[in-house]
Amino acid sequence: MTAAPDDIFAQARTAFAAAGHTIENVRRDFPEWHRGRPHYALWALDVDSAPLRAAMAAAGTHLDGLLLDDYRRQPHVTLALCGFPTNRPEHPDDFGPDALAAQLAALDACGLQAFELQIGRLASFTSAPFLAVHDVEGGIARLRQALGGEAHAAHGPYTPHVTVGLYSGAWPTAEVLPRLDGFDAGPPLRLRIDHLSLMRYAAPDIGGPLETLGRFRFGHGYG
Repeated sequence: MTAAPDDIFAQARTAFAAAGHTIENVRRDFPEWHRGRPHYALWALDVDSAPLRAAMAAAGTHLDGLLLDDYRRQPHVTLALCGFPTNRPEHPDDFGPDALAAQLAALDACGLQAFELQIGRLASFTSAPFLAVHDVEGGIARLRQALGGEAHAAHGPYTPHVTVGLYSGAWPTAEVLPRLDGFDAGPPLRLRIDHLSLMRYAAPDIGGPLETLGRFRFGHGYG
């Protein structure tokens, strides 16, 4: 059973307020993390559309002065983190062919059909503001179960979301909250989801664009 959207929103708001300050994101290479590996992969819902881009742009403008410039990652809902793609895994966070094959088999067994999402209100993690996603029909929950997404929830409960940008400073959350609450999101955007995407981004580029490696279409498989 999925949590009600108001519950998810309230939990995110409470956690954000309790943090005291946002996290300052820094635009730099992270060699201690990627260790020379060029890309990082993840499963996501590609929800890129003109209405959602407009909503993200409006939210970004509403939070002007708080976010890093040049956030170029297209609208998406992260489902599960994979790791650094390689044909010969050597490190615990590498993502190899056997791991991909196991995930595809689990997705096949899931038997999921197209489902609806609703995207709307502006909320925030300490690192990034986001548009909240309501998993109306439980499709996200089923996909995450198939992908083993809960195994990666080391930073707290999973919250489906579309990231708006990244905070550029350690701003007091008490000052940011009124700006979040003052955003007029309008009626929720309703999207029909019929596939998920295996995507990657350049590991040294914070907020850089996503590249699609393949799509798993419900009822048709991966390609």
